[in-house]
Amino acid sequence: MESILARALEYTLKYWLKSFSRDQFKLQGRTVQLSNLDINGDALHASMGLPPALNVTTAKVGKLEIILPYVSNVQIEPIIVQIDRLDLVLEENPDADSSRSSSSTQSSTSSGKGSGYGFADKIADGMTLQVQTVNLLLETRGGARGKGGAAWASPMASITMRNILLYTTNENWQVVNLKEARDFSSNKKFIYVFKKLEWESLSIDLLPHPDMFSDANLARSQEGATHRDDDGAKRVFFGGERFLEGISGEAYITVQRTELNSPLGLEVQLHVTEAVCPALSEPGLRALLRFLTGFYVCLNRGDVDLKAQQGSIEAAGRSLVSVVVDHIFLCIKDPEFQLELLMQSLLFSRASVSDGENAHNLSKVMIGGLFLRDTFSRPPCTLVQPSMEAVSDSCLHIPDFGKNFCPPIYPLGEQQWQLTLGVPLICLHSLQVKPSPFPPSFASQTVIGCQPLMIHLQEESCLRISSFLADGIVVNPGAILPDSSVNSLVFTIKELDISVPLDTSKLDNPGGGENHIIQKSFAGARLHIEKLFFYESPSLKLKLLNLEKDPACFSLWEGQPIDASQKKWTAGASQLSLSLETASSLLGLQSSLGCSSGLWRCVELKDASIEVAMASADGNPLTVVPPPGGIVRIGVACQQFMSNTSVEQLFFVLDLYAYIGRVSEKIAVVGKNKRPKRNRDESLGGRLMEKVPSDTAVSLTVNVLQLSFLESSSFDIQGMPLVQFIGNALFLKVTHRTLGGAIAVSSTLCWESVQVDCLDTEGNLVHKNETLLDSVENGSLVTGNGFSPLRAVFWIHNKQKHQSNGKASLIPFLDISIVHVIPFDERDKECHSLSVSACISGVRLGGGMNYTEALLHRFGIIGPDGGPSVELSKGLENVSSGPLSKLLKPSAFIDNDLENGGTLGGVKDDIFLHLGMPDDVDVSIELQDWLFALEGVQEMAERWWFDKEVLGREQRCWHTTFQSLQVKAKSSPKDVPNGKGISHVMQRYPVELVTVSVEGLQTLKPQAQRGILQDVSPTNGFKESFEAMGGINLEVRMVMSEDNVENEMVNWVVENLKFSVKQPIEAIVTKDELQHLAFLCKSEVDSMGRLAAGVLRLLKLEKSLGKEAIDKLSNLDKLGRGSSAGSIGLSPSSKEINEDQRSTVALLEEAVLDSQTKCAALLAEMSNSESSEKKLTNIEELKQKLDSMQSLLVQLRGQM
Repeated sequence: MESILARALEYTLKYWLKSFSRDQFKLQGRTVQLSNLDINGDALHASMGLPPALNVTTAKVGKLEIILPYVSNVQIEPIIVQIDRLDLVLEENPDADSSRSSSSTQSSTSSGKGSGYGFADKIADGMTLQVQTVNLLLETRGGARGKGGAAWASPMASITMRNILLYTTNENWQVVNLKEARDFSSNKKFIYVFKKLEWESLSIDLLPHPDMFSDANLARSQEGATHRDDDGAKRVFFGGERFLEGISGEAYITVQRTELNSPLGLEVQLHVTEAVCPALSEPGLRALLRFLTGFYVCLNRGDVDLKAQQGSIEAAGRSLVSVVVDHIFLCIKDPEFQLELLMQSLLFSRASVSDGENAHNLSKVMIGGLFLRDTFSRPPCTLVQPSMEAVSDSCLHIPDFGKNFCPPIYPLGEQQWQLTLGVPLICLHSLQVKPSPFPPSFASQTVIGCQPLMIHLQEESCLRISSFLADGIVVNPGAILPDSSVNSLVFTIKELDISVPLDTSKLDNPGGGENHIIQKSFAGARLHIEKLFFYESPSLKLKLLNLEKDPACFSLWEGQPIDASQKKWTAGASQLSLSLETASSLLGLQSSLGCSSGLWRCVELKDASIEVAMASADGNPLTVVPPPGGIVRIGVACQQFMSNTSVEQLFFVLDLYAYIGRVSEKIAVVGKNKRPKRNRDESLGGRLMEKVPSDTAVSLTVNVLQLSFLESSSFDIQGMPLVQFIGNALFLKVTHRTLGGAIAVSSTLCWESVQVDCLDTEGNLVHKNETLLDSVENGSLVTGNGFSPLRAVFWIHNKQKHQSNGKASLIPFLDISIVHVIPFDERDKECHSLSVSACISGVRLGGGMNYTEALLHRFGIIGPDGGPSVELSKGLENVSSGPLSKLLKPSAFIDNDLENGGTLGGVKDDIFLHLGMPDDVDVSIELQDWLFALEGVQEMAERWWFDKEVLGREQRCWHTTFQSLQVKAKSSPKDVPNGKGISHVMQRYPVELVTVSVEGLQTLKPQAQRGILQDVSPTNGFKESFEAMGGINLEVRMVMSEDNVENEMVNWVVENLKFSVKQPIEAIVTKDELQHLAFLCKSEVDSMGRLAAGVLRLLKLEKSLGKEAIDKLSNLDKLGRGSSAGSIGLSPSSKEINEDQRSTVALLEEAVLDSQTKCAALLAEMSNSESSEKKLTNIEELKQKLDSMQSLLVQLRGQM
């Protein structure tokens, strides 16, 4: 029996040890002692279930002692193996073709495996292993090796475990004799071996890679350990640091074999109750992230050939390794920065199923709770945490590829400590196939689900965290999966709340005073997103892009084979809302409308989504986005967009916008050196059009657009609505296509209907019966008696168009189509053409330019001097300096091309960008079915004296209508009387022929009763009563004069004038009515001139046009005095106003504005103090009177 036992031990030792001979085996009683042994790397690799990309390069045992039981008890008592020290070195294969090291290439006597479950196998499975110290050195190549220099090499991990005990148990992990442990397999078709592993202490040290010391940048570390890079990060020197220490745990191991003792399955379940890292330095955190990235790449490399990696020891075909950590605490301590990370119930599992040629790996990560705190800031804040609301899901969602992935290895199901209570906060499932299969099979599929999260963004924390991520999580393209692989990703999150605090003291505040008070009204912004999703897969069905009807996207059609040359993305959310967080001092004054818990909801989107599809030009893998010469389709859609903002909110949002832009630039600087760099020769040479897609289309769809601008008020954040804009069915599409020697850029805009409601410029907050405004109905502010202070100034009357199939469709308000063909070469500039076709239908204008000017003054858009106001200039400055302004700047590779001798279109310099005006122009603009209401100061004042239901607006004012107004401009007329000199003109001016025609022009005076067409609209107060046909038809045809061609000024000559009337015209008008009409027209022209001058000043064109021309536009009334308008006898209000009167009105306006500001500040102060209610009421009445005075001054200036 002793000889049999000795041969069994010898057989086992030959399996595990290299170069073992029988002479080394000397049995002394019941003890065998060996020393300085080398373990077979293949056997250790197979028994531990290591990934194929790792090699066991070194495995040495210091002293090994075997204690045998009595011969009579050898079947029931285990053999004890004691090891004082075990040294292991694991290295990642440098490439896919490398074979295993020489330490594991020797053939082993493992042929007995699979021949049956004999005596030697039984005693080997029942051994108890005791190891005092295990030293494991793990070296990975890292995801960014070779790109960031040797100093950025992935650090090595030194893992030390002490007092390890591995023993055999029964199926319930209880210690029994070996015979009882083997009884579980007696009636099964498989052989099961259950073992439990316990260790007393585990520590992990991160060590610098040896290549790091050969890097030239290491010399910078001599400046001191506190040296920082330009962005304030400690990166260069890392001399090693202990990451974890004193971690105890246990593992449950299940080995499954066939009846012939062939390896079938291996399951390892590790359980750690607590992992604490109390103090990790900033360089240590960067090294930790680089190590984790390198280890991730090592586990998921798709270029590993299983046949080439197959050693002499047969590994199990199915393996499952899972790690459960109940609590994780990680603290990053630095003199200037401190973060704390707390995770609860972390589960990581990796299941592998291999058939010897292909392996399917299923990875799963679950996190029960996550908290990230910044304890350095004052006060400390939580950056990431679960939502405070209850989780709605009651069951865990598992993707289809994760269900029934492989048969269970442990036969009795999950342990009690493995069961997850409730739904985890974050759940990840990822399936990967090795080696990567050829398309259309997927190489990887990933599904990430997240429960409601709350994120608090702070500038300093965001910059540091982005710096950590940019340094540590950098993976080279193709490091994990080859470029030719097909992958998919699904990410969903139930709810996401992002809060952005804004310290107004850090903002530029040149205005001071009132602007400072406005900025203090809000403390930050909060973005709430519901049902956020992101999908990436070439097999996606994109409904918004409608690829099936796009011939250029035939490779992206449904049913076509998918490959790596195609990319499809989609993202969206069911609801997005942006709310402004009010200051604590104003919480008591907030209204209940749209405001809760100190938040004012100003922007809301419903069912917003974006879809993107791309395809490469030559069918090669799409690695550059966007693909050069390829196809790009982008679609953006939103079911409903609502905005409810006041002037304070608008400027605060602009300040926040500029602030985010500055922080984004800082983040970009942090990661600019970590991005993959293209070859300089590839980026600078070649043609520009070879680097951009050859066919691009971008579309935008908004079904409902509603914008409300509120009254400015320092004591009431809700304010009063000034303007309400409602639009329906907006569609915009822009396409770009390369046509050999030119590109064609086309744009299409279609808008079904629009309505604009404005507050009357009288500024009365109280109706004539002194009823306060106190309710909101259908998005419009109304009073208790149903009166609305808003009046419609712009709306659409849609008519129906009957199609050939008998169905009727609405004629859209706006239908614009633009096609611009731009040649690459200046020599082909005769092909430079522009075609514009625009149709604007059904417009109704309830108020003229005079009323529009008064509104712009009231809204603070135009200042007292007629130019842009200070607030508007400040807002435009914030917009121009924000992140969106970068979209209008040339991209980086264009700048490089121009600066380094590259070519844009195959020709030197930038001719492509400076071709000038198009040589062939065809512009057609048509206005159909328009109606104007000429409402002057008198008509606007009468609105408050007449009930809208008693007297309609068409009965109080003049209005003009026409059926069609067409403007056509062309570069080459079809019929030219004289051809002399025309060719020279064509080279200088693209437009040579302009045709303007009007059909059905009518002017109707008040109280006209011609009720052929009647359309009563309660929202605008208009009853359309005018004849559909009739009126005046006029056509003017103008051509460029052939005389004085050498002069710089362009001379136009009226070539043809047509005037016709299809039906008799009835004109009944009195002298007073004619005088009033002339006065209205003159006021409209004057206001139009002042508005045009203000727009030109806003665009800063004073130098281009001259100050004299701007002054003439602003004072058209002076130029028109003594004209025919005065000859017919205007009203006395048209008398000349001298400059002294104008200066007096300007001083009065300034005094009223100053009084309004002081009154508002006093009212805010009184509302916060414990003053009497009567005084507060008096101040409110005073403010209302000042507002009325301001409105009267605006009217007076308009009359002047």
